[in-house]
Amino acid sequence: MTEHDAGLEEATLENATALITGASSGIGEATAGALAARGADVALLARRRERLEAIAETVESEYDVEAVVVDGDVREPETSTAAVETAVDRLGGLDVVVANAGLGRGGDVETMTDEEYFAMQETNVDGTFFLTREALPHLRESAGTLVVVGSFAGKFPRPFNPVYAASKWWVRGFARSVAAQVGDDDVAVSVINPSEVRTEFGSEEGEPFEERFEPGSVTEPEEVAEAIAFAATRPGSTAQEIDLFRRDKFADTF
Repeated sequence: MTEHDAGLEEATLENATALITGASSGIGEATAGALAARGADVALLARRRERLEAIAETVESEYDVEAVVVDGDVREPETSTAAVETAVDRLGGLDVVVANAGLGRGGDVETMTDEEYFAMQETNVDGTFFLTREALPHLRESAGTLVVVGSFAGKFPRPFNPVYAASKWWVRGFARSVAAQVGDDDVAVSVINPSEVRTEFGSEEGEPFEERFEPGSVTEPEEVAEAIAFAATRPGSTAQEIDLFRRDKFADTF
């Protein structure tokens, strides 16, 4: 076995516990599989309990790990409290936390409704904050990893939805600043920035990305999940930001 092969073999999550938000579909569902495949027990958080239970059953049967379900809305602080408590009590600790839940609404600033604005702010911004606040004490104990799902829109101007973009800029800035705050405590904080991903994203506004884009034309949820798993399996180091952009993304950006 080469030194490179040995390093890959060690990149597992055996006996680890991971909490994933937005776990009922798309990136979150794929992440549950990617982390479970590496040996992690998983706590799955989203609003659709039946969907979560089906995913948990699949993960347990395919990967011989334990999966628990917490249904709730990340916009409510008590949801993160319950999810973290469930992971710690039922699974024995907390080593990896994936802040994945997010949504987009509306677009044009002048016509955006209060409901659309607050839905994005409360989910993308508040939800990430509440989860991080609850998880950090446990990640300090385990020398664990927080992975935050950002976006291409959090790095470059997004003329067709400035509010969504601003929420993702906040997420990136928050994550990197938290990384600076807790790095001395052996807590790693990573940000994964995909461009379009073939998921249910966009379904509230019309055609979801999984139908809008042909397979292979943009990023698949499994690709993002693999990046999250990579960040979660870096002992002693941090994959601070990983960008996953479709190959022609910059062709008509500016």
